[in-house]
Amino acid sequence: MKLNDITGTKYPIIQGGMANIATGAFAAAVSNAGALGLVAGGGMPAEALRKEIHICRENTDKPFGVNLMLMNPDVENIAKMLYEEGVAFITTGAGNPGKYINMWKEKGTKIFPVVASVALAKMMERAGADAVIAEGGESGGHVGDMTTMTLVPQVVDALDIPVIAAGGIADGRQFAAAMMLGACGVQIGTCLLVSKECPIHDNYKEALLKAKDNSTTVTGRSQGAPVRIIKNEMAREYLKLEASGAGRDELEKITLGGLRRAVVDGDVLRGSVMAGQVCGQLKEIRSLEEILKDMYESAVTNLKNAGDIAI
Repeated sequence: MKLNDITGTKYPIIQGGMANIATGAFAAAVSNAGALGLVAGGGMPAEALRKEIHICRENTDKPFGVNLMLMNPDVENIAKMLYEEGVAFITTGAGNPGKYINMWKEKGTKIFPVVASVALAKMMERAGADAVIAEGGESGGHVGDMTTMTLVPQVVDALDIPVIAAGGIADGRQFAAAMMLGACGVQIGTCLLVSKECPIHDNYKEALLKAKDNSTTVTGRSQGAPVRIIKNEMAREYLKLEASGAGRDELEKITLGGLRRAVVDGDVLRGSVMAGQVCGQLKEIRSLEEILKDMYESAVTNLKNAGDIAI
């Protein structure tokens, strides 16, 4: 089964739940372009997220969903609000959504937890998830240890429910590779940041377009909260302090509000410029429709041509 058979979208593609970026308006634009747009809850309280859901509904008649970060302090109220709103699709990250799944399913909601290990994937299947998003450490933002190439086939082999691949996917070649690994579709994020419709500051987009293959680094490993970002002044200071054994309080002083500084203020020196390792592939600003259409059609071509590859 392909992902779009589950979601009812044109393409078997989900937009990643990018906090402070994936607003209701952006999610609607993604859905209108043919993928499953996600409104990112991030650290928003329940009622603020409800408003973004309403904005999304006002701007699209296509399927969309919500990404819930389970570390959100208002998670209990958000879980209930998503039930009240009857959100059709929920993806979750940074935790185990098991306690909410039965409640959401009463409204017919499809739940796709993000997983970074086979063990968590199995747990989500037992809890009633409709599919899982196996996300490799190539992705931007919060990351796990395993790569997409190694994680996806192991999760596929371990589960009876569909698996969506995420991390390190920005063009049709990588999309096709994910399908060859057994995924039913893909989740993408970094490549959508350089879309015309993405609401991030122009400085953020320019930093992505200037990025090379080795332009990202991972901070926070010592705190058990690794995050992949573009190397900049803030990242270098953080890594230096981290190497010296600095504690959580000292490190959080550097990163507090960092994503907002990058997204809203355009501070790409001291802000947290979250991006995946595919940033080195990004060369131009295009519309969401162009990005998605090109990626899908290229993937189809690559899969058709795979039989011509001699090994």
